[in-house]
Amino acid sequence: MSDPRLLGLAKRNVWWLAPDEALEYPQRVIARIMDMGTFEDIHELVGVVDEAALRQTLQDAEAGQFRPRSWSYWQYILNGLADDTLPPMPVRKVS
Repeated sequence: MSDPRLLGLAKRNVWWLAPDEALEYPQRVIARIMDMGTFEDIHELVGVVDEAALRQTLQDAEAGQFRPRSWSYWQYILNGLADDTLPPMPVRKVS
């Protein structure tokens, strides 16, 4: 994923890391944009990655990557799931 648009998105949304460093974990960058990105960022992201990548990001989400509102939104948009059928949000497991 060396698309310059994704580098720009990483620079704007994962500002505490260098874009190349942030893109070592593209799923985290995509999740960050899906959760906190502006309308413009999300529109650009959809032009860079396909719907399968967005679905995979939801499926592989780590605890804390999505807030409840964005979790619900993306589950509805990508999977057609409403509030009563949403999968649980990821949680940290402590052993």
